Amino acid sequence: MDVELINIHKRFGKVHANNGISLTVKSGTVQGILGENGAGKSTLMKILSGFIQADSGDILLDGKKVTIHSPADSVKLGIGMLHQDPQDFPPMKVVDNLIIGSPMGLFPDRKKIIREFEELQKQFNFSISPETYVDTLTVGERQQLEILRLLWLGAEVLILDEPTTGISASQKDLLFATIRKLAAQGKAILFVSHKLDEVEALCSQVVVFRQGINMGSMTPPYQTDKLVEMMFGKSIVRSENVCEKQEDKSFEIEELRIDDVRLAIRDVNFCIQKGEVIGLAGMEGSGQALILRALAGILRPTGGHIYMIEGADGGRIDLAGKHYFTYRDHGIHFLPAARLEEGLIQGLSLAEHFALAEEQTGFMVDRDQVENLSKKRITDFNIHGTPESRIEELSGGNQQRAELALMRDPLRLLLLEHPTRGLDIESAMYIWGKLKQRCEDGASIVFISSDLDEVIHYSDRILVFYGGKVSPAFEASSVTIDMLGQLIGGKGWS
Repeated sequence: MDVELINIHKRFGKVHANNGISLTVKSGTVQGILGENGAGKSTLMKILSGFIQADSGDILLDGKKVTIHSPADSVKLGIGMLHQDPQDFPPMKVVDNLIIGSPMGLFPDRKKIIREFEELQKQFNFSISPETYVDTLTVGERQQLEILRLLWLGAEVLILDEPTTGISASQKDLLFATIRKLAAQGKAILFVSHKLDEVEALCSQVVVFRQGINMGSMTPPYQTDKLVEMMFGKSIVRSENVCEKQEDKSFEIEELRIDDVRLAIRDVNFCIQKGEVIGLAGMEGSGQALILRALAGILRPTGGHIYMIEGADGGRIDLAGKHYFTYRDHGIHFLPAARLEEGLIQGLSLAEHFALAEEQTGFMVDRDQVENLSKKRITDFNIHGTPESRIEELSGGNQQRAELALMRDPLRLLLLEHPTRGLDIESAMYIWGKLKQRCEDGASIVFISSDLDEVIHYSDRILVFYGGKVSPAFEASSVTIDMLGQLIGGKGWS
């Protein structure tokens, strides 16, 4: 199915998210869509998939003009969208997630659905049990489920919005093989990303958006420097990592033990030095998220100690088992990967977020003070929005900047889950610039990332996780991507 978008306009208040964008995607091709955060990529895809409606412009499928009022309309027309965050029901079984939204009436034939699901899986080498519960699946498996659901519903056009966010390297390889197979079957694929290497490896053509405008397209062989300049209007050079760690220990973790339903972690020992950045690498579900939450006081360990080093005499305060508020009051801050689910509150404005994050000094909120604080934070953190902007209206990059702007001072330890997930190059560099300023002020950082380049570039030391096992701390300067990949895959463990 050929897709044609003609002169699409969409405004959100003063923001012209799509400014006369036109785009043609032929069946059997993988169309890359590049752009920085807030460039209008997701807005255009949401228009095509029926989540929002354009202010003006036309959508043509195989040359025929169509009107799409809802996601249900888009599915009926053969358009399916794989979102950055899985659109499923975790407490339910895989087969029930298939049935929801299907036109099969009140009494669907479960055996027939399972049979069709299994046949689809075989085409793409997936291995998901239809009777398993979705909340036991990895992000990559939930992504596979969504692809299968859309194909089962008859999708001929597939939109993939930042699909490699939060999945492992092996899952990415399988996803790319799937996309190539779908294109070979004649599907039209729209691949939305900010990762140049992925777009260059996968796509038969790339279009670049900037500030809601189509800046032009390119076909292989791709010129990376030219694509970057089209995205940002300038060349981007990643800054060198500057080690800010000091000899003073800030925290000591001794014999830490964590018991989870699916994983047990035993005898974790490492220290965190003042101003240091420690990267945690590993396949999703290997234990690094559990350690991060234990260090934040969100998850109670079943044994061991989390010592905070106090004063020149090296006195130690054991935080293990204490309430989350105790951790927070000692300057420990947690930044979750699920921004809208755990870090921010949908429906509230930026100003309301800043008011809630500040220490309360009375029963009434000083609106003028909150307004001034909001404007200052928006300027300081380069957030593209106003104090009245609702948090869900911001792009992923601006939501991440808003989370950083909510952190109190002073900080002792900053715990980050995928701090640049879904962010473009410039936004990621900006975020790390702000984080490094915290290190200069004496804060330490422990972070998780599935991007091994990011782990090596920004870390002073690295811990690798595999099936609940934790490696000794490696100096980042002595680590290679190949070495990390071997350890993450389970090789080289004694």
